[in-house]
Amino acid sequence: MNLTHRERIEACLSGKTLDRVPVMLWRHFPVDDQDPYRLAAATVQFQRQFDFDAVKVTPASSFCVKDWGAEDLWQGDPEGTRNYIKYPVQEAGDWLSLRVLDPTAGWLGKQLVCLREIVAELGKETPILQTIFSPLSQAKNLASRDKVLVWMRKYPEVFRQGLRTITETTIRFIEEARKTGIDGIFYAVQHAQYGLMSEEEYREFGLRYDLEILEVAKPFWFNMLHLHGEDIMFDLFVDAPVQAINWHDRETPPSLEAAKEKFKGVVCGGLLRYTGMVLGTPEEVTRQAREAIEATKGERFILGTGCVVPITAPYGNILAARQSVETS
Repeated sequence: MNLTHRERIEACLSGKTLDRVPVMLWRHFPVDDQDPYRLAAATVQFQRQFDFDAVKVTPASSFCVKDWGAEDLWQGDPEGTRNYIKYPVQEAGDWLSLRVLDPTAGWLGKQLVCLREIVAELGKETPILQTIFSPLSQAKNLASRDKVLVWMRKYPEVFRQGLRTITETTIRFIEEARKTGIDGIFYAVQHAQYGLMSEEEYREFGLRYDLEILEVAKPFWFNMLHLHGEDIMFDLFVDAPVQAINWHDRETPPSLEAAKEKFKGVVCGGLLRYTGMVLGTPEEVTRQAREAIEATKGERFILGTGCVVPITAPYGNILAARQSVETS
């Protein structure tokens, strides 16, 4: 049995017999992520080099907030992310000044161009997921990491209106992205961490908007939720309408095994990003992969990292991750 990438992911999602465990890794492409054609070319080249079972398109996080006035700069972060140098929200009234964006124009429109290019190059046999940042994550990049929770707690009414504008813009972008032929979204949640917010706060300012957006994404067949950070509120999302969940499983609970008891879909993870993919050896990466496959019995499981692979990860370690599923 030799499955295509699409067939393998479809079989994994439905609990059917697999020829091997699916694997997908993704990374940022700094500098290239400022041009839709270069980002598409870099993404396609990475896929052709390693032949993963799905492609997660990773634009700079600013792609969805630049049209509101945010500015960022590439300063050499090993994860490939850019640093924000201008935040358009400086006072409470600025949340009310946000307007719903046209998803076909500006930086959002450029990302649609990128998606069309990738789909044209890779076709339908390789699933393609577009990164979507939660409204709360976008709000952080409009107001700064330090201040966003202050705005939320001090001026909840105007903050909610800002989240409503962001949510509507995100929904419109997803609806346009569907037309490009992609297969799903990679929905990035960054604030569902007990060290940042209470569960009650996240339900009010995060989850309600997350579920609204994920409902709109239901027509896709392969949506993956990413829960970023430590001490995550995993249990809030066990009934979310997604096919897979990804988180830093080797760094924070739940374990892959525990997560499969709670969530009936597919779990994605198993590899440590830094001590494995960057600082480890191919042998160490292979060992981590085999441990994860054994722990999950290779069922309802996609091998991956807890977040983006740093751009400093050696070629041999990425290749070892890819090859580990062939020899497990």
